[in-house]
Amino acid sequence: MESASAADSFDVIVIGAGPVGENAADRAGRDGLRVAIVERRLVGGECSYYACTPSKALLRPVLAQHAAERVEGVTGARLAPSAVLHRRDTWISHLDDSGQVSWLDDAGITLLRGHARLVGERAVEVDGHRHEARVAVVLATGSDPALPDIPGLRDAQPWTNRQATTAEVIPERLVVLGGGVVACELATAYAALGSRVTLLQRGPRLLGRAEDVAGELVADGLRAAGVDVRLGVQATTVQRPRPGGEVTVQCDDGETVTGDELLAALGRRPATADLGVDTVGATMDDSGYVVVDDTLQVTSVAGGWLYACGDVTGRNLLTHMGKYDARVCGDVIAARAAGRPDDGPGMRAWADHLGPPQVVFTDPEVASVGLTSSAARERGLRVRTVDVDMSSAAGASLQADGYTGCARMVVDEDRGVLVGVTFVGQDVQEMAHAATIAVVGEVPLDRLWHAVPSFPTMSEVWLRLLEQAGC
Repeated sequence: MESASAADSFDVIVIGAGPVGENAADRAGRDGLRVAIVERRLVGGECSYYACTPSKALLRPVLAQHAAERVEGVTGARLAPSAVLHRRDTWISHLDDSGQVSWLDDAGITLLRGHARLVGERAVEVDGHRHEARVAVVLATGSDPALPDIPGLRDAQPWTNRQATTAEVIPERLVVLGGGVVACELATAYAALGSRVTLLQRGPRLLGRAEDVAGELVADGLRAAGVDVRLGVQATTVQRPRPGGEVTVQCDDGETVTGDELLAALGRRPATADLGVDTVGATMDDSGYVVVDDTLQVTSVAGGWLYACGDVTGRNLLTHMGKYDARVCGDVIAARAAGRPDDGPGMRAWADHLGPPQVVFTDPEVASVGLTSSAARERGLRVRTVDVDMSSAAGASLQADGYTGCARMVVDEDRGVLVGVTFVGQDVQEMAHAATIAVVGEVPLDRLWHAVPSFPTMSEVWLRLLEQAGC
């Protein structure tokens, strides 16, 4: 690997070596720019070691077992928790980032280990050593778990996603605070692995950013799996008198819940602490996210040298959308550095505004893209929702006996195109991309009618949706 001295300068310095930073560095360096990337933890970032990868490694055996149990003729499907944890460890490389470091080396990207902060125009200090960026600096520091000011919560040393996805022991009792994706997915996993799980959600439903039917069906699925789901309940105080001992949560309904571990899945905050963004005049929104335009440039900073992408911008807190932004960002930087036009078809991150594709790996799964019906109406669109039962597709009923699920299209009546699609049910994850193409491509319904789904697959639900829409 190329080494870097304290006096080194680079064309581009990327702060943060998660998937987003790696993509930005790779794209920016493809035309010969000299690129460095800074990381103070593990190269590969949150997604690779503490979020997407380990959580799905935990969930896949669970969902496979559930699927097997729903097909007559399959018997004896069972989980082996120790083997599930071993498989998880393999997927996260036992928290060893040497493979990711080798990838940086092969890509010609210099790794700077340490804590980075901006100290001036195009200047980055890494553990006291100053480095200059001739062309651009990219902020790709991601986000951290948020811990709200609930009395006693911090002192109780709760799990966040980081501890929950890397735990070596399955707790007998697990209390989950939150009702979003992390809360629902990890409640699914731990209930199947043997924990008695209690989930406390202060809002009226789970998955508050999804279609209401998705939250309802996921709540039903969790309860069927033995999770005690309590909606409209907020933790008021947390107590853990002895480190490693049991934890007690007092709720605003007067009830008390006790567990062996407590998972705080209460949102994210931008990782901008001691990053020095204030020293260069970068504008942040009310939540602390760095404000960028669709080229991912921080326009509040003079000189056009500062960029940001991924969670730190707050645009879409999803790995795949952060990587999309990073590709745009890197390509724009490379083009501007070479004096080429920066308005090519892949050089504006306009898909961020459509509503990102997302899969929630609960049971049932939720696959969605675009706007929910309520979000579309808030934008002033004249929309119509079309709902069908997933079991109306022969492929769904073949996939699982007694298949339970639903599909919803949100139709822009004025343009005759889809602005949102949601599928809820077993194995709907692979339905997401077809819906993404329909939404991003603004495929008219009368054209989509001729995209004939194969029989007998779950995709036949598209036919039922379009029939219901009047095609």
